[in-house]
Amino acid sequence: MKIVRIEDIRGTEREVQGEGWTSYRLLLKKDGMGFSYHETIIPAGAELHLWYKNHLEAVYCVAGNGSIEDLATGEVHEIYDGVLYALDKNDRHILRGGTEDMRLICTFNPPVSGRETHDAEGSYNLVEE
Repeated sequence: MKIVRIEDIRGTEREVQGEGWTSYRLLLKKDGMGFSYHETIIPAGAELHLWYKNHLEAVYCVAGNGSIEDLATGEVHEIYDGVLYALDKNDRHILRGGTEDMRLICTFNPPVSGRETHDAEGSYNLVEE
């Protein structure tokens, strides 16, 4: 059994930041669960152009608001507490923070190692341990 407390992650190598986001990596590849699990904060007004071409991701919003734009269709979906979106086709998208910071719970498959940050295309490369 694993017990992970977010307060034990803050300020460690499992707190990873990039332009427009902070991710607390609760479970990583080395934890052996077959997926990684993160809490991610998107500040109000942030705009992220993302394309997880190497990973599938499911995201559940537990606080705040924003939107996601599907770049294949142009559809924009509102995100707020209680909304989940799943990038089941490695979807290119724009994630936008709304009027308040979004707090998102994210699951990645395959799991990330913990060192990944977004490349020029908004993707995570596959990192071998």
